[in-house]
Amino acid sequence: GMSTPQSGLFADQNYSFKTRFGDGNTPETRGTNPEELLAAAHAGCFSMALSAVLGRAGFTPTTIETRAEATMEPGMEPGPTVTGVHLTVSASVPGISAEQFAEIANAAKAGCVISRALAVPVTMDATLIQ
Repeated sequence: GMSTPQSGLFADQNYSFKTRFGDGNTPETRGTNPEELLAAAHAGCFSMALSAVLGRAGFTPTTIETRAEATMEPGMEPGPTVTGVHLTVSASVPGISAEQFAEIANAAKAGCVISRALAVPVTMDATLIQ
């Protein structure tokens, strides 16, 4: 099938069993899948949450980059299961210590709407770029 979110941003993306479990090297296996969309949503949501929590603490980030990797185990009952999400975050935040950044990043992870929506553990590596 095809997937086009309401915004139209990812218009007409291949979205099928083959795009989910194929090797991605043929036209019918290139596209997106639920896990990729979940990870993209989580990365975006977390970046917004981190920016907001930093702002409330009096810090203005120069950059925030977040990558989310969803782990899916295919052989579980009742079927393939997302068993976790790992956030890899790097940010440049003038005037903040590594300890403050870690505390704020953890607060953002706990407060992120997508983090709260998931019933799986969410792990993270947060790196302060100075």
